[in-house]
Amino acid sequence: MPTPLNEILENLGPLTKLAGTWEGDKGDDTAPSNDRGTEKNLFRERIAFEPFGPVDNHEQKLWGLRFTKVAWRLGEDDAFHEASGYWLWDPKAQQALCTFIVPRGVTVLAGATVDADATKFQLDAKCGSETYGICSNLFLDREFKTVAYSVKIDLSVPDTLYYEELTELQMKGRPNLFQHLDKNVLKLVSRPT
Repeated sequence: MPTPLNEILENLGPLTKLAGTWEGDKGDDTAPSNDRGTEKNLFRERIAFEPFGPVDNHEQKLWGLRFTKVAWRLGEDDAFHEASGYWLWDPKAQQALCTFIVPRGVTVLAGATVDADATKFQLDAKCGSETYGICSNLFLDREFKTVAYSVKIDLSVPDTLYYEELTELQMKGRPNLFQHLDKNVLKLVSRPT
């Protein structure tokens, strides 16, 4: 028998307010351009978080949200960015986790210790870490290596999600890390039922 939705939501800790579908058109993306310079993209996006759980991982019990994210440059119909994965909460260890894949060949597992009632928090991942880490395909590892990732979440305003993602890239031929920054303000469209 499936776990009732209210029980799942009661056990998601700081992730509870994420549950639902969000949309926003205030996206701002600073990314590498085709000539390996810098480009700015304004975008709209839709993020859906679907509650599930619990996941019994031996002694560890996780509660989660399946998520999908799609972003479109303003005025365009074709998506320029997608990601899918899971946000997870380990109440015993007070660990919030986000694990996702981008269909360019990058996987990320970011995490941090977070208070169960937090409305603002940050998750981090570093290349080479055996716990919260990053893995890329051969081309990206050589040309646009992701060395660090962080996401700041702010749910302090009701029905509003603000996030800021910083992806640090070591680009071939550039001595300094490229600061790939994405941020947006999204409004809640619907809660799960």
